Amino acid sequence: MLLKILLPAEVMMVEEVKKIVAEAENGSFCMMPNHIDFVATLSPGIFSYELATGGKELLAMDVGTLVKKGSDVLVSTRNAVRAPDLGKLKQVVVEQYDVLDEREKMVRSASAKLEASLVRRLVELK
Repeated sequence: MLLKILLPAEVMMVEEVKKIVAEAENGSFCMMPNHIDFVATLSPGIFSYELATGGKELLAMDVGTLVKKGSDVLVSTRNAVRAPDLGKLKQVVVEQYDVLDEREKMVRSASAKLEASLVRRLVELK
């Protein structure tokens, strides 16, 4: 199967795989090359796959959609990070959430400043 992971601004990866394990809204599922074509809504969690050349890789994935058609599997998600093992995956996810949390604080601060400026200007107009 040809697995493509699509993020909003880039194609994260394209790999030939022989097995995929993912989490959908109704539970985990495993997909092999002869699996029937289907569409699934993915829940945030661990997405794993076995490479056709051997070895297993893990992704921590946000909500997304998986579409299997023939030998192609397309996964579209807002955010995903890759790591070789569960320990490293946890570390990468924690680091990314810290960065996102910092960005969110900056956005909230900028938004509050804009709001205060707008209120001041409205008061000045009266």
